[in-house]
Amino acid sequence: MEIVSRSLAALMLIILSPIFLLISSGSLLFQGFPILFKQERVGFKYNLFKLYKFRTMKVNNDNKSVTETGDRRITTWGKILRKIKLDELPQLWNIVKGDMRFVGPRPEVEHYVTKESFR
Repeated sequence: MEIVSRSLAALMLIILSPIFLLISSGSLLFQGFPILFKQERVGFKYNLFKLYKFRTMKVNNDNKSVTETGDRRITTWGKILRKIKLDELPQLWNIVKGDMRFVGPRPEVEHYVTKESFR
């Protein structure tokens, strides 16, 4: 089943590449670099990996790991991407790499998870 998920994600990356290019161009125009946001997350069996998303927040944003309702760190462009969930598209690469799957628990920030919660 995992090979099906990974293959489907790879196919989606290819098909959606024009959308990736548009979002990347918009992000560069409205927010500048970096375009992608990377964060260490905990996956299956407490494996750590880098999660990828399109950046939706200001750079140097107090180093908080969780977003709050009405968070002022989110840019206008970021609000649009989040509203229609396009900021999540780079996670297809995480599926191709085998870090996560289409269906399953959402990877969490490490300091909110204990190894005991995975047993």
